[in-house]
Amino acid sequence: MLIAQLSDTHIKPQGKLAYKRVDTSLMLGVAIDHLRQLPQTPDLIVITGDLVDEGSIEEYGILRRFLTNLPAPYLLIPGNHDDRNNMRAVFTDHPWISETGFWQYSASSPNWPLRIIGLDTVNQGHSSGLLCQTRLDWFEDALTQEPNTPTLVMLHHPPFKTGIGHMDDIGLEGQEELAKILSLHPQVQLVICGHLHRNIRATVGGRAVMTSPSTAHTVQLDIAEHAAAMYRMEPPGYLLHWWSGVGLVTHHVSAVSSSGPFPFFDDSGKLLL
Repeated sequence: MLIAQLSDTHIKPQGKLAYKRVDTSLMLGVAIDHLRQLPQTPDLIVITGDLVDEGSIEEYGILRRFLTNLPAPYLLIPGNHDDRNNMRAVFTDHPWISETGFWQYSASSPNWPLRIIGLDTVNQGHSSGLLCQTRLDWFEDALTQEPNTPTLVMLHHPPFKTGIGHMDDIGLEGQEELAKILSLHPQVQLVICGHLHRNIRATVGGRAVMTSPSTAHTVQLDIAEHAAAMYRMEPPGYLLHWWSGVGLVTHHVSAVSSSGPFPFFDDSGKLLL
């Protein structure tokens, strides 16, 4: 199984730029075009929050039109820039979602070797995330029900300290409780997140956790407690998670046009020097 992870698409209303500079729609289009040209087509695409920038119906409508160009089904979870009610109003056919409450679900298919759990970390009105006891209990129960099924968990706010101070200030409350749950469930193969606009790896509760690059702007790499809140215009990126049959292998992809591919060997099999 091949799963593509997009994140932090931050779609703006028509004609508006993020921070008066970032054309998030253009950059998402570039990333989707790049994804469509991969040698292998993903079986599933997941988008780990901050789908839009202001949580408006208009923005979600624009995003939905973009997502019709994806080469595979998709699953969404909200981030701190999102509005659950407006997401429901536009993505009325999103599978496994209830009509009210948190935007979280356990997703499976006879064709998937993996189970996908989406966990809602939105703390309404705040940029930081929250896993309240209700959400933690739901998550623990979901894992307990299928202890032998390899599981991929997706959430927006990463459950670890990154070292980038201004982002850690709007991190996730409930990290310790989540780590305890993860430590008891070895079927969790990987926890994937967004929020940081960078590819970062950590271990939480003995499980691998990874954040995805954004399809839009990139948070400045400054591993300092008092790092200034800055961003850079690096190429849009995404992750590919490949289930090998025994575990998940992740590839970081920069969505840029490049020359090639070129052969290492000539037609006779001789190395080209």
